[in-house]
Amino acid sequence: MTLHLQRHFDLHRPTAAADSRRAARRLFDTALYAGESVEPAVVDTTLLLVSELVTNAVRHTDGDCSLDLEFDEDGIGIDVTDFSTAEPRPRRPDDRGGGGWGWNLVNRLGSDVAIRHREGGKTVHVRVPC
Repeated sequence: MTLHLQRHFDLHRPTAAADSRRAARRLFDTALYAGESVEPAVVDTTLLLVSELVTNAVRHTDGDCSLDLEFDEDGIGIDVTDFSTAEPRPRRPDDRGGGGWGWNLVNRLGSDVAIRHREGGKTVHVRVPC
């Protein structure tokens, strides 16, 4: 039997990033309970990318955001939806704490990175292969 899990979470400031990591951990706990183990590197990468995408949504937009996670045999799909039409853009990382790491990490560690525009906002999608 192949396990397929989908979860949706509405996230609110200022706890959105921490809540998103907890949501992802719950997804992995559910998979483990159902008998599906996930490599620690996949868990770590997913938690990092969820945190980065949600942090970017909170930092660079004016509203709350939502997180959709999808777990299947091929990997973890991550969708973060916000209320800004501005696309994420790579910036030069600042070693002194000024940011610029998130979007670069998303593109480096994830696959199938895509931005889907919708009325009044966008959804950023990335996949973490298993």
